[in-house]
Order: sequence, then structure tokens, then C-alpha cells
Amino acid sequence: MDKTIADLRRDYTLQGLGKTEVDPNPFAQFKNWFAQVLAAQLPEPNAMTLATATPDGKPSARMVLLKDFDERGFVFFTNYNSRKGQELDVNPQASLVFWWVELERQVRIFGGVERVSEIESDYYFHSRPANSRLGAWASNQSEVIESREILEQRLRELQSKYENQEVPRPPHWGGLRVIPTEIEFWQGRSSRLHDRLLYKRLENNSWKIERLSP
Repeated sequence: MDKTIADLRRDYTLQGLGKTEVDPNPFAQFKNWFAQVLAAQLPEPNAMTLATATPDGKPSARMVLLKDFDERGFVFFTNYNSRKGQELDVNPQASLVFWWVELERQVRIFGGVERVSEIESDYYFHSRPANSRLGAWASNQSEVIESREILEQRLRELQSKYENQEVPRPPHWGGLRVIPTEIEFWQGRSSRLHDRLLYKRLENNSWKIERLSP
């Protein structure tokens, strides 16, 4: 008999996670884990779920790519006129989730959101492949479009317009930084007794680590 969705499960047995094993700085702890993800050569290691909401609490979520992180926060890039961009303009709070199933690990991040500097946005934009830069102009992200042919025609027109020229960054495109107030590190454990360590930012910008029940 084929399994039903309810029958799908796995037991997590790779390793545990204790307070004495983690770095007191959550950014250093994330850096350690991310280095292990890269070493494991996982596909799309920087893919993360970004959850936003309207002021009245209507949520939305989608996958985006982490492009930078340091002690200021976690950075991704997007069209500011997209649904996520508009929601973050009026309600600048977001959650991020990383899920690395091969390592049985998850990281959840919550915090406020701000735009990165134009210098940072320019630097990353000009590091992108040429067609990705043109795509930022061709797509009015999240808006209804009648057909794919219209989108492809826009791209062809832009390729002709900017042939042998530098493609400028659109003013509506750039980076956003999630400035965390909470970061949770989750390690899968047997019998669903998972390890969850939550870093909470205090008023003096230090971090308190708490163990959460799974």
C-alpha cells in the first residue's frame, strides 16, 4: 500500500545542540553553521523563506536568496515595488527561515527591516550577470502580465538598448536588511525532542540564550 502524507516521517539522529556548544554571538554561530552547509555542498544553501505581512496582519511568504550577512543583519535584494517590497515599506518587520534538511537543521530569524545603502545596492547589482541586470528592468515584479511573450519582448528591447553599454541599477531595485531581534537555531533530534536555542537581543545589544521546548 502506498504511504499517505500522514505516514511521511523521519527520525533525526545526526547530532545535538547544547548551550555550551554554541557561540555566545548568534552571528558567529550562524557563520559556523553556514560554513558547514557550504562544506556539505548542499543545493541552494542560501535559499530562505521570507515572510512579510500587511499592517492588518495578512501574511505572505516566498523563497529568496541571502546575499550577505554580518552583525548588522541579513541582506537580500528585490524590486521595491514588488508585493514584499510594498509590505515591508508599510510594515518593516520580517521573518526568515533556513531549512537544511541534510544536516537536520533550521534557523529562524525575526526582526525589523531597512533598505541597504545605494552604494551596497549598486555594488551587488553590477556583480550580477548582464541578463539578470536587464531582467530587473524588464519585470514589473508581482504585477499581472498578459503573456510571457511580452516579458521576453521587453528583454529583447533592453538587450538592444544596452548593447555594449553599462546597465544602470533601476531606482526601484535594491537591497533590504533584516536586523534581528531574535534568532533561533534548531537541531533535529530523535523522538521529536528537538533542540531549540533562542537568542534574544537585549536593550544593551547583548544576547540572551534560552532553550525552548520542542
